Amino acid sequence: MARCPPSRHDVCLDSGGFTELKQYGTWRTGPEEYAALVRRLRAQLGEERVRWAAPQDWMCEPQVIFGANHHLPPHHPQYFRGTAPHHSGRAGRTDREFDLAVRLHQERTIENFLELRRLAPDQPFIPVLQGWAPRHYLRCLDLYGQAGVALEREPLVGLGSVCRRQHTAEIGNLVQALTAAGLRLHGFGVKREGLAQYGRYLASADSLAWSAGARYNPPLAGHLHKSCSSCPEWALRWYADTQAVLRHTSP
Repeated sequence: MARCPPSRHDVCLDSGGFTELKQYGTWRTGPEEYAALVRRLRAQLGEERVRWAAPQDWMCEPQVIFGANHHLPPHHPQYFRGTAPHHSGRAGRTDREFDLAVRLHQERTIENFLELRRLAPDQPFIPVLQGWAPRHYLRCLDLYGQAGVALEREPLVGLGSVCRRQHTAEIGNLVQALTAAGLRLHGFGVKREGLAQYGRYLASADSLAWSAGARYNPPLAGHLHKSCSSCPEWALRWYADTQAVLRHTSP
Protein backbone atom coordinates (compact mmCIF):
# COMPACT_ATOMS: atom_id res chain seq x y z
CA MET A 1 0.00 0.00 0.00
CA ALA A 2 1.38 3.39 -1.05
CA ARG A 3 2.25 5.84 1.68
CA CYS A 4 -0.14 8.78 2.03
CA PRO A 5 1.37 12.27 2.18
CA PRO A 6 0.53 14.40 5.23
CA SER A 7 -2.88 16.03 4.85
CA ARG A 8 -3.23 19.80 4.83
CA HIS A 9 -6.90 19.58 5.80
CA ASP A 10 -9.08 17.62 8.20
CA VAL A 11 -10.16 14.22 6.89
CA CYS A 12 -12.51 11.42 7.93
CA LEU A 13 -12.04 7.74 7.12
CA ASP A 14 -14.90 5.74 5.63
CA SER A 15 -14.64 1.96 5.80
CA GLY A 16 -15.99 1.34 2.27
CA GLY A 17 -18.57 -1.07 3.66
CA PHE A 18 -21.18 -0.57 0.95
CA THR A 19 -18.78 -1.62 -1.82
CA GLU A 20 -17.39 -4.49 0.25
CA LEU A 21 -20.82 -5.98 0.97
CA LYS A 22 -22.10 -5.28 -2.54
CA GLN A 23 -19.25 -7.17 -4.17
CA TYR A 24 -18.54 -9.94 -1.65
CA GLY A 25 -21.56 -10.23 0.64
CA THR A 26 -19.34 -10.08 3.72
CA TRP A 27 -16.32 -8.32 5.20
CA ARG A 28 -13.08 -9.93 4.04
CA THR A 29 -10.96 -7.72 6.32
CA GLY A 30 -10.88 -8.63 9.99
CA PRO A 31 -11.15 -6.00 12.75
CA GLU A 32 -7.49 -6.41 13.73
CA GLU A 33 -6.33 -5.66 10.19
CA TYR A 34 -8.76 -2.78 9.83
CA ALA A 35 -7.73 -1.20 13.14
CA ALA A 36 -4.07 -1.47 12.08
CA LEU A 37 -4.92 0.20 8.76
CA VAL A 38 -6.64 3.12 10.50
CA ARG A 39 -3.67 3.55 12.84
CA ARG A 40 -1.25 3.54 9.90
CA LEU A 41 -3.31 6.06 7.91
CA ARG A 42 -3.59 8.41 10.87
CA ALA A 43 0.15 8.25 11.40
CA GLN A 44 0.76 9.11 7.74
CA LEU A 45 -1.94 11.75 7.30
CA GLY A 46 -1.37 13.32 10.69
CA GLU A 47 -3.23 12.20 13.78
CA GLU A 48 -4.58 15.66 14.42
CA ARG A 49 -6.02 15.77 10.88
CA VAL A 50 -8.06 12.55 11.05
CA ARG A 51 -11.22 13.53 12.89
CA TRP A 52 -12.87 10.11 13.00
CA ALA A 53 -13.02 6.69 11.38
CA ALA A 54 -16.12 4.65 10.56
CA PRO A 55 -16.38 1.07 11.80
CA GLN A 56 -16.89 -1.93 9.52
CA ASP A 57 -20.65 -1.47 9.55
CA TRP A 58 -23.27 -3.56 7.74
CA MET A 59 -25.63 -1.63 5.46
CA CYS A 60 -29.32 -2.54 5.50
CA GLU A 61 -30.55 -1.76 1.98
CA PRO A 62 -32.69 -4.65 0.69
CA GLN A 63 -30.40 -5.12 -2.31
CA VAL A 64 -27.37 -5.40 -0.02
CA ILE A 65 -29.10 -8.10 2.02
CA PHE A 66 -30.88 -10.11 -0.69
CA GLY A 67 -28.65 -9.44 -3.67
CA ALA A 68 -29.48 -9.83 -7.38
CA ASN A 69 -29.51 -7.13 -10.04
CA HIS A 70 -30.83 -3.69 -9.14
CA HIS A 71 -31.06 -0.57 -11.25
CA LEU A 72 -29.22 2.27 -9.58
CA PRO A 73 -28.85 5.70 -11.15
CA PRO A 74 -27.46 7.02 -13.32
CA HIS A 75 -27.06 4.18 -15.79
CA HIS A 76 -26.82 0.39 -15.96
CA PRO A 77 -27.97 -2.20 -13.40
CA GLN A 78 -25.51 -3.26 -10.74
CA TYR A 79 -25.09 -6.71 -9.29
CA PHE A 80 -25.25 -7.19 -5.51
CA ARG A 81 -23.93 -10.47 -4.17
CA GLY A 82 -26.21 -10.40 -1.11
CA THR A 83 -25.32 -11.02 2.52
CA ALA A 84 -28.12 -13.60 2.83
CA PRO A 85 -27.18 -15.84 -0.13
CA HIS A 86 -29.83 -18.45 0.60
CA HIS A 87 -32.41 -15.74 -0.13
CA SER A 88 -30.58 -14.15 -3.07
CA GLY A 89 -32.89 -13.43 -5.98
CA ARG A 90 -35.78 -15.43 -4.53
CA ALA A 91 -39.23 -13.96 -4.94
CA GLY A 92 -41.72 -13.78 -2.11
CA ARG A 93 -39.43 -12.70 0.69
CA THR A 94 -41.41 -11.77 3.77
CA ASP A 95 -41.23 -8.68 5.96
CA ARG A 96 -40.20 -10.94 8.82
CA GLU A 97 -37.22 -12.26 6.84
CA PHE A 98 -36.13 -8.72 6.10
CA ASP A 99 -36.57 -7.55 9.70
CA LEU A 100 -34.48 -10.48 10.96
CA ALA A 101 -31.76 -9.74 8.42
CA VAL A 102 -31.69 -6.05 9.40
CA ARG A 103 -31.44 -7.04 13.07
CA LEU A 104 -28.47 -9.29 12.26
CA HIS A 105 -26.75 -6.46 10.38
CA GLN A 106 -27.34 -4.11 13.29
CA GLU A 107 -25.90 -6.59 15.77
CA ARG A 108 -22.84 -7.14 13.57
CA THR A 109 -22.34 -3.39 13.24
CA ILE A 110 -22.44 -2.89 17.00
CA GLU A 111 -20.20 -5.89 17.67
CA ASN A 112 -17.60 -4.57 15.26
CA PHE A 113 -17.69 -1.09 16.78
CA LEU A 114 -17.14 -2.51 20.27
CA GLU A 115 -14.36 -4.79 19.01
CA LEU A 116 -12.56 -1.93 17.26
CA ARG A 117 -12.70 0.22 20.38
CA ARG A 118 -11.36 -2.71 22.40
CA LEU A 119 -8.53 -3.34 19.93
CA ALA A 120 -7.65 0.31 19.37
CA PRO A 121 -9.02 2.55 22.14
CA ASP A 122 -6.67 5.30 20.98
CA GLN A 123 -8.33 5.52 17.55
CA PRO A 124 -11.39 7.74 16.89
CA PHE A 125 -13.94 5.13 15.82
CA ILE A 126 -17.52 6.40 15.78
CA PRO A 127 -20.70 4.34 16.23
CA VAL A 128 -23.04 4.04 13.27
CA LEU A 129 -26.81 3.60 13.34
CA GLN A 130 -28.02 1.17 10.71
CA GLY A 131 -31.55 0.34 9.59
CA TRP A 132 -34.09 0.83 6.84
CA ALA A 133 -37.46 1.90 8.25
CA PRO A 134 -37.47 4.44 11.11
CA ARG A 135 -38.42 1.69 13.56
CA HIS A 136 -35.23 -0.17 12.62
CA TYR A 137 -33.06 2.84 13.47
CA LEU A 138 -34.83 3.32 16.79
CA ARG A 139 -34.27 -0.36 17.57
CA CYS A 140 -30.59 0.06 16.71
CA LEU A 141 -30.46 2.96 19.15
CA ASP A 142 -31.86 0.63 21.84
CA LEU A 143 -29.37 -2.11 20.92
CA TYR A 144 -26.49 0.28 21.47
CA GLY A 145 -27.94 1.16 24.85
CA GLN A 146 -28.21 -2.52 25.76
CA ALA A 147 -24.53 -2.89 24.80
CA GLY A 148 -23.61 -0.09 27.19
CA VAL A 149 -23.09 2.62 24.55
CA ALA A 150 -24.97 5.87 25.24
CA LEU A 151 -25.09 7.44 21.80
CA GLU A 152 -26.17 10.83 23.15
CA ARG A 153 -22.78 11.00 24.89
CA GLU A 154 -20.80 10.25 21.73
CA PRO A 155 -19.21 13.23 19.93
CA LEU A 156 -20.60 11.95 16.61
CA VAL A 157 -22.90 9.16 15.42
CA GLY A 158 -23.04 8.00 11.81
CA LEU A 159 -26.40 7.49 10.10
CA GLY A 160 -26.13 4.74 7.50
CA SER A 161 -28.23 3.28 4.66
CA VAL A 162 -29.90 6.57 3.78
CA CYS A 163 -28.03 7.41 0.57
CA ARG A 164 -30.61 6.20 -1.95
CA ARG A 165 -33.63 7.74 -0.21
CA GLN A 166 -31.87 10.54 1.62
CA HIS A 167 -34.26 13.21 0.30
CA THR A 168 -37.46 11.58 1.58
CA ALA A 169 -39.66 13.04 4.31
CA GLU A 170 -39.33 9.75 6.21
CA ILE A 171 -35.57 10.21 6.58
CA GLY A 172 -36.00 13.90 7.38
CA ASN A 173 -38.38 13.08 10.24
CA LEU A 174 -35.98 10.41 11.51
CA VAL A 175 -33.04 12.83 11.52
CA GLN A 176 -35.07 15.39 13.46
CA ALA A 177 -36.17 12.78 16.01
CA LEU A 178 -32.65 11.48 16.58
CA THR A 179 -31.27 15.00 16.90
CA ALA A 180 -34.00 15.83 19.42
CA ALA A 181 -32.87 12.76 21.39
CA GLY A 182 -29.44 14.37 21.78
CA LEU A 183 -27.48 12.69 18.97
CA ARG A 184 -24.94 14.59 16.85
CA LEU A 185 -25.33 12.94 13.46
CA HIS A 186 -23.12 12.48 10.44
CA GLY A 187 -25.14 11.66 7.34
CA PHE A 188 -23.44 9.20 4.99
CA GLY A 189 -24.18 9.93 1.34
CA VAL A 190 -26.54 12.86 1.88
CA LYS A 191 -26.88 14.83 -1.35
CA ARG A 192 -28.29 18.28 -2.06
CA GLU A 193 -31.94 17.23 -1.82
CA GLY A 194 -31.47 15.80 1.64
CA LEU A 195 -29.33 18.69 2.84
CA ALA A 196 -31.97 21.15 1.70
CA GLN A 197 -34.60 19.36 3.81
CA TYR A 198 -32.78 18.56 7.03
CA GLY A 199 -29.14 19.57 6.72
CA ARG A 200 -29.53 21.97 9.65
CA TYR A 201 -30.13 18.95 11.92
CA LEU A 202 -26.88 17.22 10.91
CA ALA A 203 -23.51 17.90 12.48
CA SER A 204 -21.83 16.87 9.21
CA ALA A 205 -22.45 14.93 6.00
CA ASP A 206 -20.57 13.50 3.03
CA SER A 207 -21.40 12.69 -0.57
CA LEU A 208 -19.72 11.24 -3.66
CA ALA A 209 -22.31 12.88 -5.92
CA TRP A 210 -19.67 15.30 -7.19
CA SER A 211 -17.42 12.43 -8.31
CA ALA A 212 -20.27 10.52 -9.95
CA GLY A 213 -21.32 13.63 -11.84
CA ALA A 214 -17.77 14.19 -13.06
CA ARG A 215 -17.49 10.59 -14.22
CA TYR A 216 -20.30 11.02 -16.74
CA ASN A 217 -19.31 14.50 -17.96
CA PRO A 218 -16.36 15.87 -19.93
CA PRO A 219 -13.42 17.15 -17.88
CA LEU A 220 -13.13 20.84 -17.13
CA ALA A 221 -11.56 23.02 -19.81
CA GLY A 222 -7.79 22.76 -19.73
CA HIS A 223 -7.75 19.56 -17.66
CA LEU A 224 -5.71 16.80 -19.26
CA HIS A 225 -7.10 13.83 -17.32
CA LYS A 226 -9.85 11.72 -18.93
CA SER A 227 -12.27 12.37 -16.06
CA CYS A 228 -12.56 14.89 -13.23
CA SER A 229 -13.93 12.21 -10.88
CA SER A 230 -10.91 12.71 -8.58
CA CYS A 231 -10.32 16.36 -9.38
CA PRO A 232 -10.09 18.89 -6.52
CA GLU A 233 -11.24 21.75 -8.76
CA TRP A 234 -14.39 19.89 -9.80
CA ALA A 235 -15.07 19.00 -6.16
CA LEU A 236 -14.68 22.60 -5.01
CA ARG A 237 -16.97 23.84 -7.78
CA TRP A 238 -19.58 21.26 -6.78
CA TYR A 239 -19.25 22.37 -3.16
CA ALA A 240 -19.71 26.02 -4.08
CA ASP A 241 -22.74 25.19 -6.24
CA THR A 242 -24.22 23.11 -3.40
CA GLN A 243 -23.77 25.97 -0.93
CA ALA A 244 -25.52 28.33 -3.34
CA VAL A 245 -28.42 25.92 -3.82
CA LEU A 246 -28.83 25.43 -0.07
CA ARG A 247 -28.91 29.16 0.58
CA HIS A 248 -31.94 29.40 -1.69
CA THR A 249 -33.77 26.18 -0.76
CA SER A 250 -33.15 25.48 2.94
CA PRO A 251 -36.11 26.32 5.22
